[in-house]
Amino acid sequence: MITIEKITFPNKIKDFIDFPHDLYKGDPNYVPEIYLAQKDLLNPTKHPFYEHSKLDMFLAYKDGKLVGRIAAIRNNNHIEFTGGNKEGFFGFFECIEDYEVAKKLFDAATDWIRKEGLTSVVGPTSMSTNEIFGWHIDAFDLPPMMSMGYNKPYYSKFAEKYGFAKKVDFYAYYVTSEQVSEKAIRISDAFENRLKTKGITIRTVNLKKFDEEVEKAHFVFNKAWDKNLGFVPMTKNEFTHLCKDMKTVMDPNLCFVAESEGKMVGFSFSFPDINQVLKGVKKGRLLPTGIFKLLFGRGKIDKMRVVVLGVIEGYRKLGIEACFYSKTIQAGRARGIDAAEASLILETNEMMNQALININAKVYKTYRLYQLTV
Repeated sequence: MITIEKITFPNKIKDFIDFPHDLYKGDPNYVPEIYLAQKDLLNPTKHPFYEHSKLDMFLAYKDGKLVGRIAAIRNNNHIEFTGGNKEGFFGFFECIEDYEVAKKLFDAATDWIRKEGLTSVVGPTSMSTNEIFGWHIDAFDLPPMMSMGYNKPYYSKFAEKYGFAKKVDFYAYYVTSEQVSEKAIRISDAFENRLKTKGITIRTVNLKKFDEEVEKAHFVFNKAWDKNLGFVPMTKNEFTHLCKDMKTVMDPNLCFVAESEGKMVGFSFSFPDINQVLKGVKKGRLLPTGIFKLLFGRGKIDKMRVVVLGVIEGYRKLGIEACFYSKTIQAGRARGIDAAEASLILETNEMMNQALININAKVYKTYRLYQLTV
């Protein structure tokens, strides 16, 4: 017998967060989420998402045993930004290999979304596309890089059987230090010199002026991505909250901003792949011993992820993006990084896809968002 239970924070939140650890037990590519970060994300009194939107969580049981989870999400900022597009979202989906369990979970989420007066459901997303989103539909033999999803191969099959269809794909590119185009790096030097004649300079992030940098980057973020499919603008509190979390693993030498006469017009933030260390942190608990693995393991990280790279309209196609990639590659080499992932790139973003192809990066994972009319 399969039953679904709606839970509210903090009731059974530990069960909700910890369920994937048992589901992926023995999987060499699985990386546990940091428990405290997940708990913070799902806490309506702490995370700024809940200042404007709402989320409910559901657990699935089969014969009394926990076998799945899902969250149903109403993002009012998304609805407002899209001019009243009545889309709801599902996220945090995890399930044993049993379609009937998945069906019950999808039923719970779609029923909730329908009762909210919404007419379609998109997912998977954690709150929005500003958090972890999408299921990878290939490369199941590879681990995820930091802040990237990892899922069972049968999730997409279950969703499609239920009636979900592809909404859009996003690409993850991969390039090694040896494969990267040296010509692209040389050309970027010429681009940077030309940019200087236009009053545009590129520098690393200044952590001593963190709050000021965050405020400027928030403006760029909401402008540079505003026409991308699935984009949801972030409030100041949301963006600040995210940046403070990222600051704990940030290497400022891998993070660059472009300025035009003192005004930030673009940024590129890359991070060492902290998942290489987190893989060994049992159940994502940093305390009492996980924190030491994190601290002592950071020096052994040899990969990085380009998490966000964007330039506001009016400053694109000037060579800023090429300079960002070149500087990131050179800074990565200097700290012993031998490979990088750039993700997630919208399949229809021709400019960004071409920029990555130009440095010899290749698509090695595809992540998909699904949608269903309810």
